[in-house]
Amino acid sequence: MPTPLTEQVARHLAARARWGALEYAFWLAALASVFLLSGRYLILTEIAWLALFALSLDLILGYAGIISLGHAAFFGLGSYSAALLAKHGIIHEPVLALFVSGLAAALLGFATSFLVLRGSDLTRLMVTLGVALIMREIANQIPQVTGGADGLQGVVVAPILGMFEFDIFGKVAYVYCLIVLFVLFLLARRVVYSPFGLSLRAVKGNPLRSASIGISVNARLVAVYTFAAFYAGVAGALLAQTTAFASLDVFSLERSADLLLVLIIGGTGYLYGGLIGAVAFKLIQDALATFDPQYWQYWIGLLLVLLVLFGRIYGAAIAVAVFAISYWLRLSFFECAVILLLIGFGYRHIRRWLDLVDARVADLMRGARSARVAFLQRKP
Repeated sequence: MPTPLTEQVARHLAARARWGALEYAFWLAALASVFLLSGRYLILTEIAWLALFALSLDLILGYAGIISLGHAAFFGLGSYSAALLAKHGIIHEPVLALFVSGLAAALLGFATSFLVLRGSDLTRLMVTLGVALIMREIANQIPQVTGGADGLQGVVVAPILGMFEFDIFGKVAYVYCLIVLFVLFLLARRVVYSPFGLSLRAVKGNPLRSASIGISVNARLVAVYTFAAFYAGVAGALLAQTTAFASLDVFSLERSADLLLVLIIGGTGYLYGGLIGAVAFKLIQDALATFDPQYWQYWIGLLLVLLVLFGRIYGAAIAVAVFAISYWLRLSFFECAVILLLIGFGYRHIRRWLDLVDARVADLMRGARSARVAFLQRKP
């Protein structure tokens, strides 16, 4: 018979896993984009597979505490696997090829997970980065298979389920990526809110204490690392199938660095962080590349620095203010750099002022809460 504690834990898990209004709104907005943003299917497709890629990293970083700079190794292997399967006609069905590509990345993740378990965070950074560089060089050294620096060309992807052919406008590709993202998100959500997911949080918080109460720390880290590698491989396969191309760029350090930036923008430790971060990152990147094609990366770097210094809300607000002032005054690149230096020198004073604002807002919230409680407790 279940004990009262067991029933209490079961009710707690069920409450945590219950869908909220904002979650329904997020996915309804994603569905509406299929019909309302018909001219933006290409960038929406990029957002979809990038969101899945970011979700895969969040599973190991946000829930297991494994930091990685080489997550592109699994992304690239999945991309090349899907492209090779389609080019040589080994598997014609894109959905099946997607699953096989994810399995190939999962095998690589399982084989390298034992290396990642060793050492501190710095060791893991170097090991994961080394794996990605090794995979890139292997792909570069077998051009007869991968196409080398020219990429794998001549890829022809068959219609999805034999009925939906990829069109030139990208609608089928976007809907396909969105459905895959939603299905895998549901699976990840189920895993995260399961006892296994809670044990991952315990391992992240204190591995020694987790081991002392009977949690197999290494087994769980290997499992979630392999699971995340599968997701990354599927994301890479989506890229290859929707573009009918694979190149060495999928193994690059920039892929993993952009992924970390996506999670910094969206946040780690909750599944929607990677999804929201992917939307924000791609839209910001597209807008900045249009506004300043030469120095758009400067603005991305500025946003990253301010997010780290002042937090997600204040950092984004300060970045928008600097961008608006620079646009209004038509400042040059070097003048914008001077503004960033001034912000850096005045960091302590700005931080102190923001802390005062936070304290004032907290006081107002406590006052409003007390007034509400007093109003509810009034006798009729």
